[in-house]
Amino acid sequence: MVNMTLRFVNCCRAADLRISTAEVLDVVRQLTLIDPYDEFLFHTVLRTNFAKSHRDQDLFERLYTLFFHEMKSDLTEAENTVESDGFDAVIAELTKEMTADGDAMKQALIDFLSGSPLGYLDLINKLHKQEELAAAVLKSNMTQLSSRLDVMLKINTIKQKVLQFLGSNHAVVDDSVTASIETAVNRRLNSAYDLLTQEAKTKNAGLKKIAHSDEHYTEIGHVPFSSLSGREIEEVRDVIKQLVKKLEEIATLRYSVAKKGAIDVKKTLRRAGKYLGIPIEIVRKDKPLRKGKIVVICDVSGSVWAMARFMLNILYALQECFSKVKSFIFVSELAEVTDVFIKKEVNEAIESIMTDAPIEYQAQTDYGMAFQNFRKRHLADLDKKTTLIIIGDARSNYQNPQDHILKELRDKCRRIIWLNPEQEKFWADGDSEMALYKDHCHEVRACGNLNQLIDFIQELVL
Repeated sequence: MVNMTLRFVNCCRAADLRISTAEVLDVVRQLTLIDPYDEFLFHTVLRTNFAKSHRDQDLFERLYTLFFHEMKSDLTEAENTVESDGFDAVIAELTKEMTADGDAMKQALIDFLSGSPLGYLDLINKLHKQEELAAAVLKSNMTQLSSRLDVMLKINTIKQKVLQFLGSNHAVVDDSVTASIETAVNRRLNSAYDLLTQEAKTKNAGLKKIAHSDEHYTEIGHVPFSSLSGREIEEVRDVIKQLVKKLEEIATLRYSVAKKGAIDVKKTLRRAGKYLGIPIEIVRKDKPLRKGKIVVICDVSGSVWAMARFMLNILYALQECFSKVKSFIFVSELAEVTDVFIKKEVNEAIESIMTDAPIEYQAQTDYGMAFQNFRKRHLADLDKKTTLIIIGDARSNYQNPQDHILKELRDKCRRIIWLNPEQEKFWADGDSEMALYKDHCHEVRACGNLNQLIDFIQELVL
């Protein structure tokens, strides 16, 4: 049972379910306390230790079913029977005929068919994470799609080969067991096909969705940023200046008090001995409140930029509220613009960003490529004190969304907040990838007008 559990752990790791050595040791110890042949108890022990969050549960259940049920077959477990001998003969013929060229995927499929899913799970996981490296002038997600098509063709080829081996002209098994072997082969190959085409969805039970905003301003507060006139833009800027001043005063007072630290109870009581036990002198710990760090990744294409310019304006005006603010903009390629805000006045910096940043403003928006560039160059900017704010409509022109990268970024930072200038009812239309991206965020909210922006900033700062 321990060896079987270890093989299952290897399959889980190949499928990107993180399991530590300590968790494996815990399971091995706990299996000695139960009857491991009671599947309910066995499943409970594994699930409790390996599916550590709601986000892992669907993937765990899928792998458990695959390994302990779909991979189980009388044709492979029985010994010295006509069926098992026939199944082994089919596998041997497939191995001899299809793996001579050293194709790793063919070998992985044959291993999967024989009851060892490890190699196939590893290759499928890499395929799901395959990144697009096409030239900027002709970007698409065809690399990943062509790889999937190649696997589908290999699955169909194996099915055809098995039919040949079981046929009357090329029979390698007795006719009496042909039907049962064909059924078992098709069942496993169908499982391989499902793993290829049906990616496990992440269960994001803790996602915070903001549906409504408070009524801060009755008229200007409801106008979408993309529809503001010149006069209304100036009015919004005045409102933002007042908001920034108010929040700075609140934050400054809060941090000045916090710098005194929490009350040191032991030292306070010790000093109280001089005053008949009355705590006249309050002693505080020298531990200031830690400020959070902000990293902003901002889409600067079309109507998204209309909202983003106000968002960046506020964040940089509230520098005192955060220990560090770093900003990145993209259309397809990613560029850091933190220094622009440091060297220039905020409004001047924003205008400069729209004309002088080292990106191609006329390129098609590609969120997958932007995430790929951020992970490659700036992953070290994220830590467990960092809030990552993504500003954009998630419309990626049908390019590869590469949402697995957002999952990696989530694991590195404190939280991910996605601000979308579009109303939520449009998040599933057309080329929007919001349905994929929100599964890897801690909070998503529509933020397309002044009222919504004020709500978010107040929650972020206060």
